Amino acid sequence: MQRKLHPLEGIVAMCALVFVLALSVGFAQAQERDSVRKIALRSSSALVQDAETGEIVFGKNTDAVVAIASITKLMTAMVILDRGLDLDEQITLSKEDAVAMKGARSRLHTGLTLTRGDLLLLALMSSENRAAAALGHSYPGGLEAFVDAMNAKAAVLDMSESRFVEPTGLSPANVSTAGDLAKMVRAAHEYPLIREFSTKGRAAIQASTMRGNRTVNRTLNYGNTNGLVRSSYWDIELSKTGYISEAGRCLVMHVRLAEKDLIVVLLDSWGKHSRVGDANRIRKWLENGAGPRRSS
Repeated sequence: MQRKLHPLEGIVAMCALVFVLALSVGFAQAQERDSVRKIALRSSSALVQDAETGEIVFGKNTDAVVAIASITKLMTAMVILDRGLDLDEQITLSKEDAVAMKGARSRLHTGLTLTRGDLLLLALMSSENRAAAALGHSYPGGLEAFVDAMNAKAAVLDMSESRFVEPTGLSPANVSTAGDLAKMVRAAHEYPLIREFSTKGRAAIQASTMRGNRTVNRTLNYGNTNGLVRSSYWDIELSKTGYISEAGRCLVMHVRLAEKDLIVVLLDSWGKHSRVGDANRIRKWLENGAGPRRSS
């Protein structure tokens, strides 16, 4: 005959079950906290998103509106390409472009002539501010029309928290969120030329200038501001860096990681190499299969 449990034994058994469940939940929560710690980033805002499904793999302050520095140049490039302007047209840099530089350094000087395509390449690959300024000023209708086109494009992409005031990113009034920038990266990835130019490791650019009555040709050598594009460990399809003091170090990429196409957005990272460090931390985190699907 089966012995009937004493009421106290039932209570003890129930308490033991509750205790085991509590331990299990606590262990799972501890594991989740450990996973988040393993991907502690120096970027104030960050987003890792599945490019195909839109699923957020990792998020940190994704709705914070912040200055985006030269990430702006992805929008600059889309506006130029959307208008279908002649990329072989020769554009001579003006004093107006220099004024837009706000004291930032550039190897491009007034009077130098380059093709619109080379200006686009320098803006995307080397984050050349004067090249981006020249693209804006040479746009049909001038800079005002160009900025209007930038904001109109942002509206089409449903970048509701974004605002652009100029094409270089030198103004801290160019603002967005990590969430909005993921939309911009996804859209920019649809342009083959943006993918090509933004991930080119190095390039030699032909430019010319007038000296008296003769034309003097020059070759200018430039490299990509994102050294990761030259690394065999990375499969990057689109890249853009940015920096001004108000925005910190920024980086956006469309990249193949852990057998997935991902959009990575890193904003306001402190330290000269911190955005690259954060990117490597994300790569390691994903390849190890660690971390929760989403954090904040």
